[in-house]
Amino acid sequence: MARLDVNRFGEIEAFVRVVERGTLSDAARLLGMTPSAISKLLGRLEDRLGARLINRTTRRLQLTAEGAAFYENGRRILADIEAAEREASAGAVPRGRLRVNSNVPFGQHYLLPLLPAFLERHPRIVVDVSLTDRVVDLLEERADVAIRAGQMRDSSLVARKFWQSRMVVVGSPGYLDRKGQPLSPADLSRHNCLDFGFARLVEGWPFLDGEGGVLAMRPRGNALAGDGETMRLMAMAGVGLARLSRHHIQRDINAGALVPVLEDFNPGDEEPVHAIYVGQGGHLPARVRVFLDFMAENVRPHA
Repeated sequence: MARLDVNRFGEIEAFVRVVERGTLSDAARLLGMTPSAISKLLGRLEDRLGARLINRTTRRLQLTAEGAAFYENGRRILADIEAAEREASAGAVPRGRLRVNSNVPFGQHYLLPLLPAFLERHPRIVVDVSLTDRVVDLLEERADVAIRAGQMRDSSLVARKFWQSRMVVVGSPGYLDRKGQPLSPADLSRHNCLDFGFARLVEGWPFLDGEGGVLAMRPRGNALAGDGETMRLMAMAGVGLARLSRHHIQRDINAGALVPVLEDFNPGDEEPVHAIYVGQGGHLPARVRVFLDFMAENVRPHA
């Protein structure tokens, strides 16, 4: 019988994640540990088993025959444990830490204002919120839910759509007074067009070409934004033109703080907003399930 002070789960998880990630450092980041701690867990596991599982060199890790067999069993054990936890939590009172990674516009305009009502309804849940527009790996970030705008990249993940919103090019009245209204997409060469400082799935601004097709123009300017909310504020400050979704800036348009331009050339493309998560709905932890249901019930685009 195994001694109670042996952390067998921790050793198995460390070993499986090292194999999946390929390096000690990547596995350590995933598990929130140091590479030296991961190395010690692997060493204890091999000592306890009396077998070498991984041949480690300065450049690569190579599984031994024993390691390959143990990896398959270890991966199945972790999957069984996760399935048991999901099944147990499905009917339980929602509780525990809920890690939500949201894009900045949705987080500031929708998620954060709704948090008080959500936490009042589910007081045993602790919400851990991170806001960034950069694409994140749910497993690497250890996030339960990621809220993102735009088309889905990874079809292996599960997504719940909140809405989709038409894209529009806008500028502030002050900027348009200084630079003039662009009358065609070609006029954008004389304008400061705001762009993001990171790679996106879709690059360029699409416009109707007048012949039934769509052409994409890469925005050119001298200002970059790290997230959609910063871009919105830059456009309102008169830095340049921006292309944003209407759900994000409808209030600014209604107030006259931003003015749509080139609408005759707008192809009408829409940007969806999804909640992305791992696992099917029937096996979600209760804290994730009630969060998704609450947001779907309460989130409404600004009119």
